[in-house]
Amino acid sequence: MKAHFGGLLIMQGKGILIGLVASWLIAGCGGGATKGTQESPINGTINISVDESFRPVIDSEIKVFESSFPNAKIIPHYKAEAQCLRDLTTDSTRMVLVTRGLTLDEEKFYNDSFHLQPSVKVLAYDAIAVIVNKSSKDSIFEIKDLQNMLNGTDVTHQPVMDGVSETSTVRFAIDSILRGQPLGKNVTAARSSEGVIDYVAAHPKAIGFIGVSWIGDLGDTTHSSFLSKINIASLRCTSCGGETYVKPYQANIALKRYPLVRSLYYILKENWSGVGNNFCNFLLYERGQLIFYKAYLYPANMPFEIRDAQIHQ
Repeated sequence: MKAHFGGLLIMQGKGILIGLVASWLIAGCGGGATKGTQESPINGTINISVDESFRPVIDSEIKVFESSFPNAKIIPHYKAEAQCLRDLTTDSTRMVLVTRGLTLDEEKFYNDSFHLQPSVKVLAYDAIAVIVNKSSKDSIFEIKDLQNMLNGTDVTHQPVMDGVSETSTVRFAIDSILRGQPLGKNVTAARSSEGVIDYVAAHPKAIGFIGVSWIGDLGDTTHSSFLSKINIASLRCTSCGGETYVKPYQANIALKRYPLVRSLYYILKENWSGVGNNFCNFLLYERGQLIFYKAYLYPANMPFEIRDAQIHQ
């Protein structure tokens, strides 16, 4: 069997973006007419709704952003993806961070209801990590194995997810793993991604599905404690050929070797230069992208060199 360790990522950026003015002059997140309020790109407060499976990395992004712009406040509300998208239809929420863009019908709704075209862009590429109990003898899976667990055919494993509806992880499982089939009645619902980790740690037969940012940052003591509780499973490589199994490392995400890759989008409903535009520009450019990199997501807007590294055993 050949285990692929995903390669190395070498950053090719040329320094850190500096300056308070540049963030809102860049047109990457849209812009438009000036809003007739006291809010500016560096002064004001915005509420955003965020897919809960990205909480660790978005907490880090907000911390660094607010340290650079102390008068600009980002108040995140972490919840299921479907709830985030519902929030965007209200006046109180201008920005969401989710794993899909807008449909044509949704774009028409915002044009008709708010007379604007929301700005939508991919920030980074994420993966669904499959985690197992420390005592589990099974840590290498085919996609067919996951399908059998999730549809109830396999009764030897106990799949657990961050809910049974409305979350991005559940939607991904139904759309991309089960190909439209419903989840089996055997699937257990935890209240959060952290709840999935705790459940898997306590149940030897449990198989958990979580966003990779919850376990990716090895320099974070919280993530290190999570990894001491569970193991990360390897899945059959989608492009390697033969019996090659890979973990959700950045190079495997970037090259689509790992089969459970998804995108992280921002959707911004702000047609003036406010805090929302400044924050999404921060996420798009070097400092924000480096934080995604540190959290083991693959940044969508920075160049990297990928060097192959394999171990045969």
